[in-house]
Amino acid sequence: MENRYCIVRCENAGVFAGIVKERNGREVTLTDCRRLWYWEGAASCSQLAVDGTKNPKNCKFTVAVPEMIVLDAIEIIPCTQDAEKSIRGVSIWKI
Repeated sequence: MENRYCIVRCENAGVFAGIVKERNGREVTLTDCRRLWYWEGAASCSQLAVDGTKNPKNCKFTVAVPEMIVLDAIEIIPCTQDAEKSIRGVSIWKI
C-alpha cells in the first residue's frame, strides 16, 4: 500500500484519504491527506475507493494536510485513479 493513494478507516479518528507513506501495525503515516468527514454518492468506504463520489457538492472533505499519522487504522483501501480524481476534486470544506 505504500506510495499509493488510499482510504484509511480508523477505529476512532474517522476516515482519511491520502498517500500511504508507511505503516507500522495500526499506525499509518499519510501525506497529502484529507479527512473525509461526510460524503454522499457512495454507499461505503469501499465504493468510495472504487468509484469516488457521485455527489461531490454534498461532501465534506477537509483541507489537505501535508503529513499526518493516524494511530488506529482498521482498514486501508487502495483507490482507483477515478476515485482519487473524484476525491481530490471535492471542494474544501471549511468554516
